[in-house]
Amino acid sequence: MSDPAAPVAFEMVRRPPSQRTAGLISGMTGYRETARGRFSQREAAPLAIPLIISFGTPFGIALGREPDAADRYASFAAGLYAGAVYIESDGGAECVQVDFTPLGAYRFFGGAIVDLAARMIGIDDVLGSDGAQLRERLGATSGWQRRFDIVEDFVTNRANHLPSPELEFAYHQLSRSGGRIRIAALAEEIGWSRKHLVDRFRSELGLAPKPLARMMRFHRACGLARTGTSTGWAGIAADSGFSDQAHLVREFVSLAGEPPTTWARRLALTDSRLTRPQAAVSEG
Repeated sequence: MSDPAAPVAFEMVRRPPSQRTAGLISGMTGYRETARGRFSQREAAPLAIPLIISFGTPFGIALGREPDAADRYASFAAGLYAGAVYIESDGGAECVQVDFTPLGAYRFFGGAIVDLAARMIGIDDVLGSDGAQLRERLGATSGWQRRFDIVEDFVTNRANHLPSPELEFAYHQLSRSGGRIRIAALAEEIGWSRKHLVDRFRSELGLAPKPLARMMRFHRACGLARTGTSTGWAGIAADSGFSDQAHLVREFVSLAGEPPTTWARRLALTDSRLTRPQAAVSEG
C-alpha cells in the first residue's frame, strides 16, 4: 500500500470528555467529508474502542490489511486490536465517533466487549433497536454540538456495567507503568493467579494484558517521538520499555504496519512536531 492519503477536504469537530463522561470516553468527534475521491488512512493499534454513528457513505475498514469490497461498514462498534487498522472512504462519509476508554467500553457494552475484540459489529447487532433509534435521531438533528449532547445522554444512561475493582486496579497499574509492569507481578499484587488475570482482562476488556501492554508501550513511543523528549529512536526505545532499538522497529511494523522512520515521515505531513531530524535506525 502506498502512503495513505487523507481526505483533502473535510470538517472535523471534537468535544473532550465532560464531567459526566470523564473516564468513560476519551472524546467525541464529528466528521464530514466534503470532496469526492478515494482516500486511505491507517490507524496504529488504537487504544480506544470506537462507536461510529454514520449519516453518509460507509467506510471500508479492515484489520491488518487493505479493505476489499466486502469490508464496508456504516454505523458500527469495534474492539481493541493489536495491529494497524486500514480505512478507506469515498469523500461522502459523515459520522459521529465516540471513543471509549478500555474500562469505559466495558461500562457501556458490558459482556459484548468480548464479541467486539478484533472485530467490527453493526450498531443494530451490538445495541439493538436503541442503536437504530440513536442513528435516526442523530440523522434528523442538525449541528454537531446538539448531536454530541444526544450522544452523551445516550452513553451515560447505558453505562451501567461496573468492572471488577481488581480488574480496574490492574488496568490502571498497567497504564501508569506504560505497559512495563510484569504481568505475573501485577497478578500477584492483586492476589490472582496469572491465568485468572488473563481471563478477566479478556472478559472485561476484550484483550489479554500482554498485548494490551504492548500497545501501551507502543503509544508511549509514539508520544515521545512527537514531543522530542528522547534522543533518537534508541532513546525512545529505552524510555518506552523496549529491550533495544531492533525490538522497537519490530513492534512498529507489527502495530503500525510500517517501520518507525516511515511512520514518522508519513505523520510529519500533518504533524509538524515530527519534522525534527531523527537518528538513523536500522530496519533490517
